[in-house]
Amino acid sequence: MTSQAPSAEERWGKFYRWGPYGLLAFASAVGAGTASFFMTRGEMYAAGVLVAGAFVLQVWWDRGRRGLPGRSDRSEHGDRSERASAGSLYFAVRTAIAFVLTWLNPLFSIFAVIGYFDANHLLPPRRVRTGLLVTAVTMAGSQSGGLPPASPSAWMLFGVIFALHAALVLIFGALGEKEAEETRAKAATMAELERTNARLEQALTENAGLHTQLLLQAREAGVDDERRRLAAEIHDTLAQGLTGIITQLQAVTAADDPAVARDHLERAQALARQSLGEARRSVQDLGPGALEHDALHEALKKTVAEWSVRAGVRAEFTATGTVEPLHEEIEATLLRIGQEALANTARHARATRIGVTLSYMDGEVTLDVRDDGRGFDPLALPPRGASGGFGLGGMRARAERLAGTVDIESEPGHGTAISARVPLVRHD
Repeated sequence: MTSQAPSAEERWGKFYRWGPYGLLAFASAVGAGTASFFMTRGEMYAAGVLVAGAFVLQVWWDRGRRGLPGRSDRSEHGDRSERASAGSLYFAVRTAIAFVLTWLNPLFSIFAVIGYFDANHLLPPRRVRTGLLVTAVTMAGSQSGGLPPASPSAWMLFGVIFALHAALVLIFGALGEKEAEETRAKAATMAELERTNARLEQALTENAGLHTQLLLQAREAGVDDERRRLAAEIHDTLAQGLTGIITQLQAVTAADDPAVARDHLERAQALARQSLGEARRSVQDLGPGALEHDALHEALKKTVAEWSVRAGVRAEFTATGTVEPLHEEIEATLLRIGQEALANTARHARATRIGVTLSYMDGEVTLDVRDDGRGFDPLALPPRGASGGFGLGGMRARAERLAGTVDIESEPGHGTAISARVPLVRHD
């Protein structure tokens, strides 16, 4: 397995810890080798004391820096303030030692150069430029021949070199601040992205739960809708067919003429076959069999004629307006409403005459069923019993599914008029 390369931050961390030791050792070695050229014996002793002091200072800072973050009895703000104060003190003392060493021997600037690297790391932002300029004074003094300059020309050279160092300090300081600002902005952006991602993840989790809940509700609604559809279809086909069969069989038992009885029996058989076919079509969610080969007006005309024969009531069908093919759902709904209205008339109205009108109008189709039966009070309808009776409610539900309406006008002794209105949607 290959070891992972250290990051730039880790490498800089090692430099901040061990770099001062290395530069101090190298500067001490070079200073000792050139001591006879720059220092007197007394200055050599002073330099030795300062080097030992710099070493002790570095050891103190190294241990103190490792100990500061581990103190649990201070607040975070207190830890930050203490670290900043300690860093400023360490930088100031070390810079002073480096300045004096460079004053004694210009080659000790090898150690003083460390101030350029860790001023941003050790000092508060408002003191960084001051620390860099003090380091620039030390470096310019070293490069101009030592401190203090010995002649006006040496002072002039010192000024030029210091100006160069100061310009570089300001330029690189500005670049460093810009880079630090960009780093902070990137860090803030990353933090905001992480918070946004967390919120998105939470929203996705909530949406997944809502999606599951909506699927469950949609499934339940589909099941309920299918149950209502099947219930209405059974009522409009099997229940009406069985009612007609019972009526024909009762007529058979009451008939004295064998020919009449046979005619009623054949009608009962035809109704049974028709009801069986409609039941199969309902289970398969197919349209009414009457619309399989005929348009709506033709299917209604045949339905009214067949009902008239079975019920023994005079019935007339009329179509007005421009007849045109309609959407399958429109035709099936109006046919079922018409069948239910005729069935209600046969069961309850005791009518002697009935009229059915299909009207094609602009944007609307209307089916009107009128009878001269005994009528009823629309506001005093009895509740639907256990025996069934989708009746008027079923007609309204069918029309409302297509954004239509069913209006009922009736009063006791004056017949009934049922008007179903649905949008005119042409066959595609």
